[in-house]
Amino acid sequence: MNATQTGLLAGLILGAAGAFGGFSAFVIVLVVGAVGLLIGRVLDGELDLSDVLGRGRDR
Repeated sequence: MNATQTGLLAGLILGAAGAFGGFSAFVIVLVVGAVGLLIGRVLDGELDLSDVLGRGRDR
């Protein structure tokens, strides 16, 4: 299991633990899972934040 999968799993588990039902719980789990996925991708080197933030290497 790589860091992307671990981050996604951790985010989903933490989101599920913090939410207790309804549509708001779904949204919370979705957001926390997405954050975990992004953090995992950064740690794996699959996502370069300078590309996302608009800061290129030529600056």
